[in-house]
Amino acid sequence: MFGPYLEAVRRQAPLIHNITNYVTANDCANLLLACGASPIMADDPAEVSEVQTACAGLHLNLGTLHTGTVAALLSAGCTANALGHPIVLDPVGVGISALRGTTARQLLAELHITVIRGNLSEIKVLARGSGNVHGVDADAADALTEQTLDRVIPMVKDLARRTGAVVAVSGAIDLVADGKTAYCIRNGCAMMRRVTGTGCQLSALTAAFVAASPDKPLAAAAAAVTAMGLCGQIAQSRLTPGEGNAALHSRIIDAMYNLTPRQLEEGERFETR
Repeated sequence: MFGPYLEAVRRQAPLIHNITNYVTANDCANLLLACGASPIMADDPAEVSEVQTACAGLHLNLGTLHTGTVAALLSAGCTANALGHPIVLDPVGVGISALRGTTARQLLAELHITVIRGNLSEIKVLARGSGNVHGVDADAADALTEQTLDRVIPMVKDLARRTGAVVAVSGAIDLVADGKTAYCIRNGCAMMRRVTGTGCQLSALTAAFVAASPDKPLAAAAAAVTAMGLCGQIAQSRLTPGEGNAALHSRIIDAMYNLTPRQLEEGERFETR
């Protein structure tokens, strides 16, 4: 099912504008190149609107947020909305500080966000106004598993209805939903949590997939999540004795570079609810 969405990215090579954090900017850029898209990193308020006019999509990431970035996020977002470009918001660590919470709420209030992508702790903060916080990672109490899935799906669909955005939640099971339909995706591997930036990479990847298929944001976002998870599985399967998370990091990018639409369709594991 998801192969055509990867094909669309490779065919169109969308230029994705990333206002992201300095910890993972290089990783996001390399993953975008690996999937067939192109990255640009620009976060100065004086240029972000102009840069966005040359792009096909926008990735907003709160990972290393500072007050000077807020104007850039809003300016780029307004231009993206005016041009009809999709926006992916990654509310990294949104529950850990007032600045992050205020900024995320402002972005959701003033911009039309196409996809909100985060871990369950972050999504719970946006959905309910509170949640468990553990740095920028999901709290252990917020594991998205077979046991919690039935409780989480209604909350995620409700957030999607209220914001008008597709909501993508990362976990042991990944969940991608709009107000009506949820994709429950069972690709990926636990070891990916030991690599800094896989979530940020996924948000950039999601922006590329949605930019290449703007009329189908739910399926495109689900395709991106599935592709990232599958590449994690492939990367882990190729580790040799003595290799760890550093090797996995590189092998995920290599797996994405070599991923074919047919491999994606043969490896995808999901159901809809």
